[in-house]
Amino acid sequence: MNAGEFEPVSGVPDLYVHDTGMFDTDEYGSVYVYDAERPAVIDTGTGANREALFETIDEIGIGVDELAWIAPTHAHLDHAGGAGHLAARYPNAEVTVPERGVRHLVDPDRLVAGTKSAVREQWTYYDEPEPVPEERITGLADDDRIDLGDRELVVHGAPGHAPHHAVYHDPDAGVVFTADAAGIYVPEIDSVRQTTPPPQFDLDQCLRDIAMIADLEPEYLCFGHFGPREYDPDLLEEAKRAYVEWVEAVRAKREELDDDGAVVEHFEETSTDVEFWNPERARAEASLNARGVLAFLNRGETP
Repeated sequence: MNAGEFEPVSGVPDLYVHDTGMFDTDEYGSVYVYDAERPAVIDTGTGANREALFETIDEIGIGVDELAWIAPTHAHLDHAGGAGHLAARYPNAEVTVPERGVRHLVDPDRLVAGTKSAVREQWTYYDEPEPVPEERITGLADDDRIDLGDRELVVHGAPGHAPHHAVYHDPDAGVVFTADAAGIYVPEIDSVRQTTPPPQFDLDQCLRDIAMIADLEPEYLCFGHFGPREYDPDLLEEAKRAYVEWVEAVRAKREELDDDGAVVEHFEETSTDVEFWNPERARAEASLNARGVLAFLNRGETP
């Protein structure tokens, strides 16, 4: 897929995936549109390329008064940055996000400051988020349901990536919207990469989250980065290995260099992600992931 395009998710009726073109990179950021009885948008992108998403929703046939749900999986702005913009365009849609993310979408100032600190020069690819009106947002807890009329999404907390992170499960269709809980799926190489952003990445909890997804016995995994894939148990085992090996690599390099800045620079310069992403994105991803592991290790936790 290319930026701004959308297509049906094979094997799942009424579900579409939209490529946001996030960070000027094809096949990096996904938004899912469920054309159910009560239609939903799952995740929103950064908000920067929202007009293309509006066009996708229009082409699918969902009117501005018909969208029922805007459902970010967590408050990170690459997943929820467009929530306020969508709320303004779709007046009957309810915004729903895991409970710990509600305050960040109602008053995004602290989230914006934290995101700018984390993504640094990549902030140029974001848009200033619009606050979501408090009366239009609902917090979600474990086992809550998002009612799509002819189906429902079951909420499962997955806080290894961030405390306000959840996955959504459609048990009838066998779909799990994994967001960032199972890593980043790269279609070009049919493989999973880790995502370990600062400041709250937790390796042990992340591994439990992946095991939880496996226990749901899905038929399809819909990754926030990027796209849907038929479920294969080996893919989640690969994700576990990617996380463990990455944390160990950062830990070992810190022992060798004894300088966190040098560790980050090392992984920026040696990233192999240039094989499938543009060099700017690959370098930024390596920096973010290295700094997240260093924060994890600096809390006194061990791999």
